[in-house]
Amino acid sequence: MGKSFALIQTVTTAGAFSVVFFWYRFMFGRESASKELDDLIESLRRGNTNSAASSPPHS
Repeated sequence: MGKSFALIQTVTTAGAFSVVFFWYRFMFGRESASKELDDLIESLRRGNTNSAASSPPHS
């Protein structure tokens, strides 16, 4: 019973860590994309098309 409890605890801990890791990664990705889009919109509003054209597209 001790081994099965340790296994369940290990799997649960790993699962919780994975959920938190992927949530932070998702939120950081959204924030980064939003900031990049805001910068692009600002440069287009200023009429500075060179900075928009020089930045490489992201896939």
